[in-house]
Amino acid sequence: MAKKAPRRTAERILEVTLALFNRFGEPNVSTTLISAELGISPGNLYYHYPAKDELINALLERYEKALGELLGASEGVRDVEDAWFFMHTLFERIWEYRFLYRDLNDLLSKNRKLETHIKDALLHKTTAFRTLLDSLEHDGALAITVSEREATATHMVVMLTWWLSYEYVRDPRRALEPESAQLALLRGAHHVLHLLVPYLQPLQRQHLLLLAGAYGGSDNGG
Repeated sequence: MAKKAPRRTAERILEVTLALFNRFGEPNVSTTLISAELGISPGNLYYHYPAKDELINALLERYEKALGELLGASEGVRDVEDAWFFMHTLFERIWEYRFLYRDLNDLLSKNRKLETHIKDALLHKTTAFRTLLDSLEHDGALAITVSEREATATHMVVMLTWWLSYEYVRDPRRALEPESAQLALLRGAHHVLHLLVPYLQPLQRQHLLLLAGAYGGSDNGG
């Protein structure tokens, strides 16, 4: 049986860096720790990524690609069940790169590229949520005015972006650990979609509440 080709060192570096950033927070992870975790010399790490910011920027590019592909699916949301799975998947993508959200203010103060790109990401999310609301209205799932749509899309982005920070403040020692992921993501999806309740048609509203109960999303832990 032929041996698998070894993964490229640059890819391995990013995977390990992402895991360490997510586990300990970007400010607490040095390039020395990354190279030690990989079992390579600091010089080998610097050959691929001469500065820590370049690691952050490379992970940001991966995140933006994954996020962009997902946000494009917002126009296919036809009812609350579609919206539920769209939102949960969106939270899963955020969880994969949770260090960006856990340490966002600190990262923005140090990294100019991140500052610009995070602003763009907020705009893309807002556009995607407007599209989602338009699609739900077009298919008769909700009734919402233009001004209500704008405000609701913004509220959804704010809650989506800072939900993991809320979870972290509630339980700093455990909230962002892998074993906490499922409940944190379900709670986040539930609370973001709960913003739609005043505008949903009665049957859609009932279906959303049933979905939240079935998946445990209504357990807000506090």
